[in-house]
Amino acid sequence: MELAAQQFLRALRGKRSQQALARRLGYRGNPLTDWEHGRRYPTAREALRAASVLKVDVAAALARFAPGVSLAFDARGPLLGAWLTQLGGETTISELAQRSGLSRFAIGRWLAGQRHPRLPDFLRLVDAMTGRVPDLVAELAPIADVPSLAPRFAAADAARRIAFEQPWTEAVLRVLETESYRALPAHRPGAIAARLGVPLETEQRALAALEAAHLIRWDGARYGDLRPITVDTRGGREALHALRKHWALIAAERVGKPLPDDFFSYNLFSASAADYERIRELMRAAFREIRAIVAASEPPERIGLINMQLLGWNEPP
Repeated sequence: MELAAQQFLRALRGKRSQQALARRLGYRGNPLTDWEHGRRYPTAREALRAASVLKVDVAAALARFAPGVSLAFDARGPLLGAWLTQLGGETTISELAQRSGLSRFAIGRWLAGQRHPRLPDFLRLVDAMTGRVPDLVAELAPIADVPSLAPRFAAADAARRIAFEQPWTEAVLRVLETESYRALPAHRPGAIAARLGVPLETEQRALAALEAAHLIRWDGARYGDLRPITVDTRGGREALHALRKHWALIAAERVGKPLPDDFFSYNLFSASAADYERIRELMRAAFREIRAIVAASEPPERIGLINMQLLGWNEPP
């Protein structure tokens, strides 16, 4: 992440001179030379202040990356402690320290807003929480100019596009990541289809699409050369609705023929408008926390589908 931070800062500056940007940031000297060569680093807060000075809409960028996570500002820039706390949900500081390799003491101070993390440590922490730090960087600067993160972004972007076109590719990727598949002496056609309960043709189409997108590779015995990919399927409104509908229908089919460890529940209720909003935020927070757990979970053994819905009937005008 040190290299990613250096490249990000260079990408953010673009064709502007270091001296000109340093003056706009209010520095008498030129700390950007040290930042961009990794001799020292700005805090994430200072890096995002620089982005704002360069006309990047930081609030909008972080809102696209993490919808529903609020970001506040003061005179010196964004208040990242509160944003990180919301992003991490109920994930414990100990868990975050284990995933990121950072100090529990330091993480606690950052989340409490008592200190500001250096940019590389901020990137590590966001990645530990979401597994999607390339997506965050891409919202703020041209990802092609951050080559240490560009391959991860390209893989996730390819997986995202394929997921919209062929939703089952996402589930097939999850099967290929499991230890049980990797332990097979050779790929068995139909084994993935049997595990997911889909026709063999669905398995074959998904594997062909993933291989064509260079997300998987045939090594002569099985599909491999994989790295875990966190697929963020935010996209165009119609495409996203189609994807949500696909997985909602899959869940609806399972209600009729549930497996032993399936969980289905519902609660039809009336509540105050304020409590309705509290329930909505609890669901958003739970979803963010689940994503953080999944991003860091090892070893990959089980495959699951979570659908979350909150439907309201308001009074007609």
